[in-house]
Amino acid sequence: MKADKTLLQFKYDSVIEALAKQKNITLRQALDLFYKSGVYHEMREGISDMHCRSDIYLAEEILNDLNTTLT
Repeated sequence: MKADKTLLQFKYDSVIEALAKQKNITLRQALDLFYKSGVYHEMREGISDMHCRSDIYLAEEILNDLNTTLT
């Protein structure tokens, strides 16, 4: 299910803020990580209703994907 584009923009913002807090990085760095992540793609495409998950969960998923990619 695809979410309303305006609602998705608010969700993106919340996830980026959660990511910045969890990783202790700037919002700009978190924004870069977010838009390069698979989570962003899944949210944008409406895959698995990712937009319905909590901001913290989504930030953790991005970090998990990043750690998997780096190892």
